Amino acid sequence: MRQNPSFALSDVGEIRRLIEQNPWVTLVSSTDAGLVASHYAVLLDAERDDLTIVGHVGKPDDLIHGLGERELLVVVQGPHGYVSPGWYGDVESVPTWNFVSAHLTGIPELLTPEENLEVLEQLVTRFESGMPQPRLMWAPPNDPEFVRRLEKGTTGFRLTPTRVVGKRKLSQNKPDEVVETVIVELEAGTSPYADPRLPAEMRRDLETRKAAR
Repeated sequence: MRQNPSFALSDVGEIRRLIEQNPWVTLVSSTDAGLVASHYAVLLDAERDDLTIVGHVGKPDDLIHGLGERELLVVVQGPHGYVSPGWYGDVESVPTWNFVSAHLTGIPELLTPEENLEVLEQLVTRFESGMPQPRLMWAPPNDPEFVRRLEKGTTGFRLTPTRVVGKRKLSQNKPDEVVETVIVELEAGTSPYADPRLPAEMRRDLETRKAAR
């Protein structure tokens, strides 16, 4: 991802927040057969306060990616959306796309079966917790044999990135009043290509920048 100093996202806390709120990621590997991409959910490692993530892939994706043997690129995509040049007023301008994203790169560590079970349980707990009647991994009608059989079909991993590129492009290069207009247009649903979380992210960023002046 090409970096621009005006849009750089380097704060670890903010990137952790991005991962926490956007756990569905893209895994990319360069293999002898070419580029390979897969999509899985990940979590921040609960025992670390850095950008270490844990997750799993279904077999044989572990072999396809060469998991644990070569670099893995993890693409975390946050809120994003189209910004019309018409929102800038009567000035020369072109369309753009606002977004928040981070790329984490490193060689993942493969987890033991027991560690993988713990991560699988954490994933289920995380995403079932918001359901009206959560079905946790070990809860009936699942029995231990069923759960352990499922684990054998997956490979767990832990990735501590050795390279991180984060980008937050939220109209920071525009005057405050223009940013406010873009936020209002996005909140009104004017663009059909917008994540409804985007205007809230833009407002949070704008207020942070104002407070720092």
